[in-house]
Order: sequence, then structure tokens, then C-alpha cells
Amino acid sequence: MRLKIKDLEELSLKKDFWNDQDKARDVLQKKTKLTESLERWENFDKEINDIESLVDIALQEKDEQVLNDISLELEKLSSSVSREELKMMLSSEQDSMNAIVSIHAGAGGTEAQDWTEMLLRMYLRWAEKKKFVTKIIDYLPGDEAGVKSVSFTLEGEYAYGYAKAEIGIHRLVRISPFDAGARRHTSFSSVFVYPEVEDDIKIEINEDDLRIDTFRAGGKGGQHVNKTDSAVRITHLPTGIVVQCQNERSQFQNKAMAMKFLKSRLYERELQLKNEKIDAENKLKKDIAWGSQIRSYVLHPYKMVKDHRTNLENGNAAKVLDGDIDEFIQAYLMSSTIN
Repeated sequence: MRLKIKDLEELSLKKDFWNDQDKARDVLQKKTKLTESLERWENFDKEINDIESLVDIALQEKDEQVLNDISLELEKLSSSVSREELKMMLSSEQDSMNAIVSIHAGAGGTEAQDWTEMLLRMYLRWAEKKKFVTKIIDYLPGDEAGVKSVSFTLEGEYAYGYAKAEIGIHRLVRISPFDAGARRHTSFSSVFVYPEVEDDIKIEINEDDLRIDTFRAGGKGGQHVNKTDSAVRITHLPTGIVVQCQNERSQFQNKAMAMKFLKSRLYERELQLKNEKIDAENKLKKDIAWGSQIRSYVLHPYKMVKDHRTNLENGNAAKVLDGDIDEFIQAYLMSSTIN
């Protein structure tokens, strides 16, 4: 039997595809994830059927202890289902990537710089609880206290998918520890999150489009960083994007990390340009001041954290500032997916 040209083309495509080990591995990984997810949902269905049977037996025998045990099992099951449901919301190509998080102080001077440091601690504590790996790549200390700006990498399962919920302006209201008159102050900081570009994603950067400056690293660090011009700042001239890194021990390492940061910024920019609609993240990137906050942390005259996108509130502000922010992230991701 003679094969038609169309058949030969199809065979050639199939051969090329399966000869590409990277593509084949990617397909197998996706298949594994889908299979595992399906198995988890099948197990949930089985658990529900088992619980229904136990409830019928417990009601017939009027066994309150068994009913109490069933109630606890339902709470665990509900929590497991919520976690799996949230993972289903993280379905974009970028959600599974690692992330780069940047926090910048806004209106409020020393107050805002102290607030930026508080946010940094909150996210590092959250990452620790999620078993994410973090690494500070740029740190600019405040003039008197706190931090002017800081960037760090976030590595873990769905790191970008979770962290993207924090993009926007964060507002703090409290009695100032820096005001001798003990007056109430309002401070603002911005949080930006970028997907960390993986090695298999090609981002073309022309060396002629870069301006690379070196300077002496400041702030926290060992003796080495204060004696040499090891810090690196890279400006991408066509877009005006500026990135810098100063926390590595050598200029070479700082340049490599800064280039990785730049690729992530350019990758995110390309994703936004391909989307004809204005990206929700762009809407959040407003002036770091009144009227643009996504979340308020009020410590005086009452204690309350409120997310203005979902209207979710939590009266335990101390617990939230200690990294307990999953409920805010989940509420935002669920609402944004529905919308």
C-alpha cells in the first residue's frame, strides 16, 4: 500500500515529536499530574460514600461518639477538597513556576519602610509554612529603619500561582512607633510578583540593549560585599525595565541573578502584551498611596485585616502578619476564577 503525502507528513510529525525527549517528558509529567488528581477525586468520592454509610448506622444505633468522629472526618475531608479545588484553579502555564517577589515602600517615609520590612517578614513566614524555599536577591535598607525595597526568589510547588494573589498595594494603619506624639499613621507598600523563567523558555536579549552598572553593595551582608563593587544593576533600554542584585558574593553571581530577574520581567511583559484585555495585575499596579490598596491591615483603633477585592476579613491581625495569609490567597484565587 502506498502512503499519501499527507500520511507521510503526519508520520514525520509524530516521529519528530517522540524523538524530542523534552516534549515527551513534559507530556508524561502532565499525564502523571492528571492521573494523580483524578485518583484524589475518586478517593474523595469513596470517602463520602463511606461516611454516608457510617451516618446511617450511627443514627440507627443513636451512637453520639461515632457521630462526633464523623464530624471530625468531615472537617478533614472538607479541608482536603478545598486544597485540591484550589490547585485546579492554578491551571495556567505560569502558575506552576517559581516566583520572584518584589516589595517597595510607598507613601509614608520611615513608616512605609518599616511596613515593607513587616511585609517581608510576613511573606518569609508564609513561605516557611508552605515549605517554600526563599532567597533574598536584592535588599535596600531604609534611611532610619525598615526597608526601601527588597526582592526575593520563591521556590516550591505552584509558588507563582499562589503568590500572584498578593500583587498590589498593601495599607497599614497603626500608632506609629516612630512618632513621639503616639499619633496614628497610614503607610503603603507595593508587592509585585513575577514568574521565574525556566531554562527551557527562551527569552532573547540583545546585549546592545543593556546598560550594566556596578556599585558597592550596601546594607546587610558580610565584609566582602562592602569592599568591592560586586552589586549589579541592569537596565533594559527598549523597555526601561531596571533590575539589580547585590546579595551574592561576586559580581559574576549578581549579574547572573540580575539577568534571571530581567528575563522574568520581560517574560511577564510578553504575556501581558499577548493578552488583548488589560491584565488584572496591571490594574493593581497603581500609585502606592490612598485609594489603590488591595488589602488593609488595621492595628488601631481596632485590629482587622480586610481584603478589598473579596471583602474577606480576619480579626486576628497578629496571626496574619505572622504569615497566616492562605485564606486571603484562596478567596482571591477562587473569586478571580469565577469572575
